[in-house]
Amino acid sequence: MELEYSEHWKRKRKYRKDINDIIIEYAITNSNALKDKYWENALNAICRVPPSGRILKVVYRKVSGNKVKIITAFWLD
Repeated sequence: MELEYSEHWKRKRKYRKDINDIIIEYAITNSNALKDKYWENALNAICRVPPSGRILKVVYRKVSGNKVKIITAFWLD
């Protein structure tokens, strides 16, 4: 899976250093694609990450077959 970053995620990433690409890919592959409440073409992935047990939410958009654009990612708890 190839990841592309939005400008928002590039700015927020320096404050959320514990969320890396491996965790984001894990959340996207191991959760159902849910429609976003506000954006029509965005999807949500909500997944419990195994080592810590925390719940991660990733908002993303599928650009092409194997390319995903990350809009934002954050911990819910």
